[in-house]
Amino acid sequence: MKSAADLLCEVPLLHTDERVTRARSVLREDQYREVLVVDDRGALVGLLDISDVLRVAATRSDVTIDGFVREAPSVPLDASLERVGLLLREARTDTVAVVDPHGRVLGGVLLAGVFPILVSRHDPHGSVADLMSTRVVSVDAEDPVSRVLSLVNVTGFSAFPVMKRRQLVGMVSRRDLLGSGRSRRGTDGGLAVEAVMTTPAHTLTPDMSVREAARLLCQYDISRAPVVAGTKVVGILDRHDVLRGLALPEN
Repeated sequence: MKSAADLLCEVPLLHTDERVTRARSVLREDQYREVLVVDDRGALVGLLDISDVLRVAATRSDVTIDGFVREAPSVPLDASLERVGLLLREARTDTVAVVDPHGRVLGGVLLAGVFPILVSRHDPHGSVADLMSTRVVSVDAEDPVSRVLSLVNVTGFSAFPVMKRRQLVGMVSRRDLLGSGRSRRGTDGGLAVEAVMTTPAHTLTPDMSVREAARLLCQYDISRAPVVAGTKVVGILDRHDVLRGLALPEN
């Protein structure tokens, strides 16, 4: 049976005495949603989420990050993947820190890595309508790429439906921005979202089973997908929503 050790990967780390400018750079440029924070011994202190960027960016550049750090979930190397899934679900993070007996960070287990295994082991229950979020934050195809960056910071979401004349025409994600080299403010040159979006969007329907929806998320390696009824986007389903539909054992 696989454990946290089997999915251990290198994750970005910051130290509590590092400046907000460094944190801002890592959170803006890296593919991860969170960065783990450690002390001078390498022991876990907490994490900084991408949605914290606005608070970090609003401070002076000589301020350190320690005042912005939040609690981070952690497990030992031998923790079950089910335990990892429970912590991801409870904390609504994309990363669980893996620590040694002294609390030093060895790496992390990512939601993207553990998700396919958990949904194959534990059949998700219910329909998409039961678990989806009806809070849909979208962008227009003609919006500048900088608007996507702002929404990532404000909402913490990693991908957004793209609309044109009230019709869904694609999805745009942080991954799209990173791949295009447009992940930094001031580098979009007025580029429109439709130039970097992924199209067509992989969509779900409200009556689809969560099992089938989870299979599609895994197949296309996407973190969230729009839910469409007719021509209207009525919701969003992401990996965290699917985790809520899994009956994970507590031990």
